[in-house]
Amino acid sequence: MPTTWLRDLTCLSYISAGGVIASILLVICLFWIGVVDNVGFENKGSTLNLPGFPIAIGLYGYCYSGHAVFPNIYFSLKNRNQFPSIMLTCFGFTTILFAAAAVMGYKMFGESTESQFTLNLPRNLVVSKIAIWATVANPITKYALDITPLAMSLEELLPQSQQKYSNIIILRSALVISTLVVALLVPFFALVMALIGSLLCMLVTYILPCACFLAILKKKVTWYQAAICSFIIVVGVTCTCVGTYSSISGIIQNYNT
Repeated sequence: MPTTWLRDLTCLSYISAGGVIASILLVICLFWIGVVDNVGFENKGSTLNLPGFPIAIGLYGYCYSGHAVFPNIYFSLKNRNQFPSIMLTCFGFTTILFAAAAVMGYKMFGESTESQFTLNLPRNLVVSKIAIWATVANPITKYALDITPLAMSLEELLPQSQQKYSNIIILRSALVISTLVVALLVPFFALVMALIGSLLCMLVTYILPCACFLAILKKKVTWYQAAICSFIIVVGVTCTCVGTYSSISGIIQNYNT
């Protein structure tokens, strides 16, 4: 909660850097357990699981859903011309990191992989404990930066006379508490993340950027840019519909059992 009270993005950037370190540490721990602690990479499963494909799309969509923070990052940069290269570097690095965790986790645990791979790690190993604490630290370091756009939008709705720092602290603390309540009340972690990824993140990451690009530039858009954007929008809408349906069906089935 105290990290959400910070309004300076420079300070938040140092805190959120801890999340990057924690993510890298998680993948290293997974690799260490597979190689050094002899868990091995010999589990076999189906190469393509079509029924689980929509949920996988939603989960990966959730991983790439940081778009709400981009405007704040852009306006806080000293050299804004570096923004495109920063985005390409970040997305490339995260893709490698996610793919490494996905491949290693599946090769190690196969069809028995849990919603969080830390649940599959042998509990008696020191590396497993490091991985678990890294998992705990990860959202703590990133949460403040992720919630800043929402908090700033709500702060702007307050009357000018009420935009005191004490009221801002109360507002941001209420956001944290509401997140906690939702996390405690909503079960089925993986399915909920898949639902959010399919329903909301696909909208933010696939559909809206392309739609806004076409709407803003209009006649300046070349034919191949229009074709690419249209293709991405169609893919986004398809993934949203299929992923949302699969996630909701999975949640209903889990409730019934």
